[in-house]
Amino acid sequence: MKTTALTEVHIALGAKMVPFAGYQMPVQYTGINDEHETVRKNVGVFDVSHMGEFILKGEKALDLVQKISSNDASKLYDGKIQYACIPNETGGIVDDFLVYRIDAQTYFLVVNAANIQKDWDWIVQYNTYGVEMKNISDKTSLFAVQGPKATDALQALTAINLGEMEYYTFKKGTFAGVENVLVSATGYTGAGGFEIYVDNAHAKQIWDAIFEAGAPFGIKPIGLGARDTLRLEMGFCLYGNDIDDTTSPLEAGLGWVTKFTKDFVNADYLKKQKEEGVNQKLVGFEMLERGIPRHGYELINETDDVIGVVTSGTQSPSLQKSLGLGYVKTAYSKEGSEIWVKIRDKKVKAVVSKPPFIK
Repeated sequence: MKTTALTEVHIALGAKMVPFAGYQMPVQYTGINDEHETVRKNVGVFDVSHMGEFILKGEKALDLVQKISSNDASKLYDGKIQYACIPNETGGIVDDFLVYRIDAQTYFLVVNAANIQKDWDWIVQYNTYGVEMKNISDKTSLFAVQGPKATDALQALTAINLGEMEYYTFKKGTFAGVENVLVSATGYTGAGGFEIYVDNAHAKQIWDAIFEAGAPFGIKPIGLGARDTLRLEMGFCLYGNDIDDTTSPLEAGLGWVTKFTKDFVNADYLKKQKEEGVNQKLVGFEMLERGIPRHGYELINETDDVIGVVTSGTQSPSLQKSLGLGYVKTAYSKEGSEIWVKIRDKKVKAVVSKPPFIK
């Protein structure tokens, strides 16, 4: 099992550690509901240093990004971030990722922990442009400081004006006395906040400074359990659950990051799929009866025909109701459609509801 720079810190804080994507990661500290509420109402910190980071540099760096990304990175400017998919050659998704434009010849890619080697090999395969590639995943720590009080909690640590940063932009600067820290107005919780990228050598210094500055705002460490409930309330996809090598971006509702204004891997197939329509769609749904939908549970219609499958599900701490994501036949994808989840041979009623579930 790989560890992050702060594994010992999490153990000392009493975190419950679990294997995740090849790493020992904190799943919870005080409990998922308490941590979830902390992020929705105050501010919490996730150690997500297991994520992968690549740097692409050179005259043709943009050409390489354009080739492997479903989105149009030519729209980026220095300091701007873009969400995208890496399409495969068979209609599925290699990974979903973030593209940061450092400058016209330098791009910073953030990929999912479980896919670091797969993504690297995939991009190398298409690097016929002579682009210099660096995998800095093992030496980079990443902290997601999330919640409505994140700006107030962090502002004392940097001269960067955090309150003026727009969603999906980033700045580099001195943070907690450490130079060249990348501060990004991103996160996967829907609660607002920032993600802080720093060299492992400074990880403990930054972590401690964040908690000292955040103490008056009720800051707490947050585990991956609450990260999952928070992202689900927003309807954000999790790779390996809701999207994978077999699901198309168009089926997954990611047409908004699939731009046919330029060429990319398997663009022709996806364009044809867009024109002809898809047979299944990823939808959000809320349970109308008691029961928690889990990954892999069948979705059925009124006459018990299987119409799809649950990809993610939970009891929402904010809404006090069960909700989930799943693929259904397109005919059942309209908002308000009644569907049923098969939970241990019991038929439990649900309704298709457009995420985010938290408005």
